[in-house]
Amino acid sequence: MNAKIRILATTAANFNLEFQQVLHWGAEQDHAIEERVTGILADVHSRGDAALLEYTKRFDGVDVPDVSALELSHADLKAALDSISTAQRQALEAAARRIRSYHERQLEACGRSWSYRDEDGTLLGQKVTPLDRVGIYVPGGKAAYPSSVLMNAVPAKVAGVGEIIMVVPTPRGERNALVLAAAAIAGVDRIFTAGGAQAVGALAYGTATIPAVDKITGPGNAYVAAAKRRVFGKVGIDMIAGPSEILVLADGSTPPDWVAMDLFSQAEHDELAQSILLCPDADYIALVKEAIDRLLPDMPRRDVIRASLEGRGALIHTRSMEEACEISNRIAPEHLEVSAHDPHRYEPLLRHAGAIFLGAFTSESLGDYCAGPNHVLPTSGTCRFSSPLGVYDFQKRSSLIEVSEAGAQKLGPIAAELAYGEGLQAHARAAEMRLKGAAQ
Repeated sequence: MNAKIRILATTAANFNLEFQQVLHWGAEQDHAIEERVTGILADVHSRGDAALLEYTKRFDGVDVPDVSALELSHADLKAALDSISTAQRQALEAAARRIRSYHERQLEACGRSWSYRDEDGTLLGQKVTPLDRVGIYVPGGKAAYPSSVLMNAVPAKVAGVGEIIMVVPTPRGERNALVLAAAAIAGVDRIFTAGGAQAVGALAYGTATIPAVDKITGPGNAYVAAAKRRVFGKVGIDMIAGPSEILVLADGSTPPDWVAMDLFSQAEHDELAQSILLCPDADYIALVKEAIDRLLPDMPRRDVIRASLEGRGALIHTRSMEEACEISNRIAPEHLEVSAHDPHRYEPLLRHAGAIFLGAFTSESLGDYCAGPNHVLPTSGTCRFSSPLGVYDFQKRSSLIEVSEAGAQKLGPIAAELAYGEGLQAHARAAEMRLKGAAQ
């Protein structure tokens, strides 16, 4: 059965209406989930370990006498590392090296303290310090993502975070060896086999066993997302992510099968994922559609892919690649592939994207696993104002100010004038007291 994916054209009179229907995603909060999560968080906040144990037994089917029994030892991580195949271990280690190398360059570019002195000898600058402790949420059981462990833990380590606490649910006690091996390679400090809103609450508020963290990062289901939203302010969070997205800008020079499979790569995540192709070549769009229909029956997750393509996918014929770039900026996609003979011609036109993949050989899946840049990206158009997860998410900045005596003579009258204007006399007097000849 073929996928009934929309085929649109920007020249059509009703294009904008149909285009908005493709982009629409009902991100309204589920009030039942919000209410349940609020109750769980309040319970964990007040009862700590006892509440966490009850919810872990209820939701994960894991019954242990105390929370310390949920913590994995370094021996557990080593056993997991030893249990995976040589090929899997080598792949994890290679990916970790590339991710670490990229984020080390990011640290050099934007993660260092700096200062200068002006002509009066006043020192001004910025002190960059890592967070003391962060929590990483990792999905567990069959929905296991070792790549997410690397993408969250490695930049935290590069940033200099003092301690990384990872929580991962183990439904019915099922541990994923690849996830634990990735944690060992990334250098995660402590791991607790707990998940859901209750684990988020434990990280945010702290319990007798699990220490409170400064920030929580990592993906999760609707309950985890709702819990992260609720605890924001008590702790920092990375983002509230929506369904995964890919947008491919193609000039017709890439094999159609490659583009079809790239669209599948996001559609297979879930039925709400979005896969869109923008191309000025109508014949090429037809070839991609033929490839979709031919390749789809052999995909293990074909039902999910079909539902995603039919619900939120589109093949769009544009007037030009330049117009495709304009539409891309309107979409502001999570993943943006420029599958063109000369991708650098179009890259300057692209302003909004979580990650930009240049050239036919740069499949989005390489970025997901091992290229180096982070795969935790803003979705739902939020990359118009936010960025991929990075070293900077695990640091904070403090301003440095050391005013010299000469500087105080120059800055004091300015500050006093503005303070009087705001009606804040103590502010003004504090600045004036430091002026030469001022009455003390």
